[in-house]
Amino acid sequence: MLADYFSILLFLGMALGMGVVLLLAGGILGPRRPSSEKLSPYECGFEAFEDSRMKFDVRFYLVAILFIIFDLEIAFLFPWAVALDAVGVTGLVAMGVFLLILVIGFIYEWKKGALEWE
Repeated sequence: MLADYFSILLFLGMALGMGVVLLLAGGILGPRRPSSEKLSPYECGFEAFEDSRMKFDVRFYLVAILFIIFDLEIAFLFPWAVALDAVGVTGLVAMGVFLLILVIGFIYEWKKGALEWE
């Protein structure tokens, strides 16, 4: 029975070995020129700050939420497209309503200026 899975185990072993070899080669052969800018933490498009209670623009959160919403929309479209023959016209209408609601929400956010960046 183990012979049936030998090719899979061989593939996984080769992939793991190649990953380790490539990481080690990059660590050994790669250039090491650290500077203060390269070693500083960077996140969310602005410089790191000392006070964790410092206020910053809420648009970072808004853009992230909008990205998640439209990313999930795409995640729902793929299975629907694969099963379109099985769900028929009812599924097509349901997805049309779903997309219409998302488009209305997007237009609302656009009109409110959530996508404007100063």
